[in-house]
Amino acid sequence: MTVMKHLAAAAITACALSAQAAPQESLPTAGAMVVVPAFGEVRHSNDQAVITLSVEEVDKDRAAAASRVNLKMKQGLEIVKQEDPQASLKTQGYYTYPVYPEEQPQPLNGQPRKPRVPTAWRVGQSLQVTTVNLAGLPKTVAAAQRTLSLNNLHFGLAPETTRKLDDQRIAATYANLTERVNSIARAMGRKVGDAVIDTIDFEGSGNYQDRVNVTGSSRVAMAMAGSPPPPVEEPSFEPGETTLQMRLVGKVRFK
Repeated sequence: MTVMKHLAAAAITACALSAQAAPQESLPTAGAMVVVPAFGEVRHSNDQAVITLSVEEVDKDRAAAASRVNLKMKQGLEIVKQEDPQASLKTQGYYTYPVYPEEQPQPLNGQPRKPRVPTAWRVGQSLQVTTVNLAGLPKTVAAAQRTLSLNNLHFGLAPETTRKLDDQRIAATYANLTERVNSIARAMGRKVGDAVIDTIDFEGSGNYQDRVNVTGSSRVAMAMAGSPPPPVEEPSFEPGETTLQMRLVGKVRFK
């Protein structure tokens, strides 16, 4: 009886080992539809800068504050045009608003609070400058800073450059799709020649990075009438580069 049990156990073990050793059958892939995402990117040195210059004045006389702002903005425009004739200029953000004392007078004997009276007026305006003359940018900004304040600066790609890079971006994304389809075909035990692209859905969009922001107060000190502004040392800028990305989704059908 014991011998029979040992023989039965040995038979079961042999069957199990033989089942494990048998090769697994591959899944049928005829007519299979595979959705494949692909990605591509290209990099290019930034060739355009957008800067924001501003002026702000505070005075008890609203007209006097506005007059100084208007004069300084006019001077700033002339400076920028002289330093960078090809730059695109756009004035924006003109504002005028009152400045009130920090402490409000308290009402006495239940009397109503007196209306607040402004102690001064704050007037300002901004100038946006778009230029591809990056070599002359430090000199232009330094010259403008004798009259205006630098509020913001960021680097990017000119629209024409972005359009030229579209061919490279599409080619890189399609190459990534081809690589992935080859890998999937090998994993499925199929030849890449058995795959037929059914649909390609491009969803490309630019992604500007490496932006440099220079922020600070837009307030400028009131200069003495008639005194020339002191010279300003040229700032240092590093344009960096921009990465443009693209994404596509391909549908591939195996014969």
